[in-house]
Amino acid sequence: MTHRTEHRAAAGGRLPGPTRSGWRRAAATVALLSILAACAGRQGQPAGQTPPQAASPPPGVSASTQFVTRKSPYKIGKPYRINGVWYYPRPQPDYDETGIASWYGHPFHGRSTANGETYDMNEITAAHRTLPLPSKVRVTNLENGRSLIVRVNDRGPFVPGRIIDLSRKSAQLLDVINNGTAKVRVQLIGDERDEASRTFVASRPDTSPEEKAAVVAAPIDEVQVASLPPPSGVTAAPERVENPLPKPVMMDAPAYAVPTATAPDGSSLVVVPVRPTDIYIQAGAFTVFQNAHRLRVKLSLIGNADISHLMVKERDYFRVRLGPVTSVEEADRMLARIIALGHPEARVIVE
Repeated sequence: MTHRTEHRAAAGGRLPGPTRSGWRRAAATVALLSILAACAGRQGQPAGQTPPQAASPPPGVSASTQFVTRKSPYKIGKPYRINGVWYYPRPQPDYDETGIASWYGHPFHGRSTANGETYDMNEITAAHRTLPLPSKVRVTNLENGRSLIVRVNDRGPFVPGRIIDLSRKSAQLLDVINNGTAKVRVQLIGDERDEASRTFVASRPDTSPEEKAAVVAAPIDEVQVASLPPPSGVTAAPERVENPLPKPVMMDAPAYAVPTATAPDGSSLVVVPVRPTDIYIQAGAFTVFQNAHRLRVKLSLIGNADISHLMVKERDYFRVRLGPVTSVEEADRMLARIIALGHPEARVIVE
């Protein structure tokens, strides 16, 4: 018994039993609660309407792996560590990098991406280690000239020597899928932040008719032009003869010229001119030449190490690089040796 019932019993009161009308009211209450629970279980579904049927899976995807892709908000993400290496996501409006691309498909198909979407290997997407999510990049295969706009919605690749991980569809369009890797150039086109936050154009002012009528245009008078004689005692300079400019010379488009076009299948695949490229391993970049020189001496036992000078925003940089190497496999082996010597920031570049 509850505390209140015990008190009534001690006072000599008799516990009343339920009446017939009380039982009818209780039964009605239970029935009403059952109806409300059933309505809540349909979650607002209109009466007489059957639940929506699941959409058919995309081509090549079985019903057991069917999923619905969710669009996620723009995010940069916090620094994170994978296999002992720290990565720092950040806005990179001038991102433009060359290196080696790879691709991924199964068993990641249907799993969640780093920004909460669902990975579909049949979509034109990719993974990048530090770009904001989602972002749009143009990936150009430097070996065949195929160039494609790709949506970055995942993190990776975490294999040393790779700068981007393409979905299977992206790899097929860029002709990377058979070899597994390719020399590429990756250029940031833009991210997918809220368009309102990126609008910097002032709204058009609303000028009333009274204000328009109050403005009087400046008068326009005819201008008289005449040649004046030189002052007395001054010899006039001879008339200047303008030499015609040389005619422009038509040249081939540079290797990285990217035309804007849309392929018949709706993708942004285009083909651009290509030129020969080489693979290098960049072990580090320094602002002090002596530091670069010490690293070059240390790495000379591995291969042909050299120092190249580069100026970025009026600042000198000295890059320590090894190469060129003949293949991606050789670059991977050399990169692994450099990382083992204590230089995890080393990377593969293409020039």
